Order: sequence, then structure tokens, then C-alpha cells
Amino acid sequence: MENNFRIVFMGTPDFAVPSLRTLYENGYEIPCVVTAPDKPAGRGRSMKQPPVKIFAASLGLKVVQPQNLKDEVFVDYIASLSPNLIVVVAFRMLPEKVWRIPECGTVNLHASLLPQYRGAAPINWVIINGETETGLTTFFIDREIDTGRILLSEMILIAPEDNAGSLHDRMMLKGADLLLDTVRKIERKDYTTLDQKDTGQLKKAPKLTRDDCLIRWDRPSKEIIQRIRGLSPYPGAFTVFLSESGREVILKIYEAMVWQHEDLTSPPGRILLVNKGNMLVSCADGWVKLLRVQMEGKKALPVIDFLAGFRDVETWRISGDTGGDPRKRIDIRRSY
Repeated sequence: MENNFRIVFMGTPDFAVPSLRTLYENGYEIPCVVTAPDKPAGRGRSMKQPPVKIFAASLGLKVVQPQNLKDEVFVDYIASLSPNLIVVVAFRMLPEKVWRIPECGTVNLHASLLPQYRGAAPINWVIINGETETGLTTFFIDREIDTGRILLSEMILIAPEDNAGSLHDRMMLKGADLLLDTVRKIERKDYTTLDQKDTGQLKKAPKLTRDDCLIRWDRPSKEIIQRIRGLSPYPGAFTVFLSESGREVILKIYEAMVWQHEDLTSPPGRILLVNKGNMLVSCADGWVKLLRVQMEGKKALPVIDFLAGFRDVETWRISGDTGGDPRKRIDIRRSY
């Protein structure tokens, strides 16, 4: 099935791949896919291609990776394609001279119910903040980020067991379907739009920083579990312990649960080993049981396997923040 409605697709991570696939499989003409440049990754610093580039290349689509979206050569090239529509899914902020090119405008798929959770990391922040529902929104891009007129939206429930990864995977598939419905309505010129209303009580979803990922054990257990879930599997919540010898141990925590224990008087950050394989850390209102962890430079392990290699864990104590020392840098990546 072919369709003469021409779409330039812009996106980078895995989240954008199902949307590109859905548009392609429904016969839309995609003269170009725009994605981020390849970047060095891993210990070997080998160049890594964005997921959208890999998928687009497998379909034989032309891929463009501009360093500067304001570059006149790039802008003129997009204009020369005469697209009916630009579709943006998890990409950079576009300059106005790009998003104004198509006759039908430029549409973005955002992973929240706008106007709530505008920003780069909505899937993470809804879980960190303890929300029980979120959603997807398609809207026309405007001058201010994530503020344009809404086309369609769909609510999605957040399950108690969801983490950022599981919610991401559900939302990227539902998002592809919502985007297809949106494009079809625009193609038929059969749509209405809705202004985003700023009630003054909007929650934001800014890009995650290292500080956002550091666990504060002086917080309640519920908040700590939400932060761990909201940052798992990427970029990962972490804590810094000091071993008995004074060595700093950076530990990412991917899974944990609230744990009831009779000792409720321990200061926050105390480690307690209970029976075989139960590693507890005290917090403001009790204990958190760690289930899956990863030491810096090692692979992630269930705690029972992790403890098999560290007999002195109970002597560790909580450390303060490492003060931004680049040697203690935690990998922060925009995933959505």
C-alpha cells in the first residue's frame, strides 16, 4: 500500500522505532529520516548508531544526521523534500525555520498527558513522583517546548510493579498507534485541536541529572522505592557506601522493596544482613530490602549473588555525595 502523503520522520532512541515502523508499514512516503549523530559509547568508546538509524537503514530509507539543526544546508534539504508533515518522536528541539516547513505542520508524540510533565524525562518522573496514571499526547510543535496545541491523547495506568523500563515499553507501542491515528486525521484534514491550559500547578519532567539519581536514605521508604523504580533500568538510582577500609563503593540499585523489621531505630543508611541473602538498608521510616544491584564496572546481579562476593558488606556505611568528582560519574542518558 502506497500513500503520497510525504512525512519526514525525526527521532533517535528505541522509543521512536515503533512509530517509524507503523508509518512505514501503513504506506506513508518517508523521503528522509533525521536522527542524532553516532556517538562513542562503552569502555572501548566505539561509535554507536542510534536505534532509529539502524532501523531506518534496514528499511532502505535515507538517513540524515545533522550536527546543527539550524545549518542552512540541512534546512534547505528538508525544504527540498516538500514534506506534507514532519513527525517528531523523542528528538531534539527543532528551530522554527524547520518545523514551519511542512504545509500541514510538525507533530510531536510526547510521553505524558500534556500539559503535565513537559520535558525530557516524563516516564521517569511520573514514577518517581508516585503517579498512578500517565499518558501520551500528540500535538503541533510551537515556539516553546511541549506547549503546542493538542491533537490526541490517551491515558495509561501505572501498575505498582512498573518501573521506567516496563512503562516505556508499553508506551512506545501505544504511542505508535496514537501517532498513526493523528497522522490519518491530519491527512484527511479531519481534526480539532485543544489549547494547553496552564493551571499554575504543572509538574515538570526535566532532563535527569546525577543528583536526581542519588538515593537519600533519610527519606521515607516509599519515596526511595519510587525513585529506584523510576530510574530502572536507565539511568539507574545509586548510592555511595564506604567500606571498612574507607574505600568508596558506588552501587546502582535496580530493584528493591519496603521491608518490615523490628529494629526501627537505626540511623538512615545502616546496612543489615538478615538470614541468607537479605540485604537491608535503613531509611527514615524503616528498612528497604535491596533485590538487584550493580557495582561500578560490574554486571547487575540479584543481591544473593552479589553478597556471595562481598563478606564485609555489613561493615559498610553510607557516604555523603561524592561531590561531582568526574571519576565517580554516573551514566545519565536520555532514553525517551
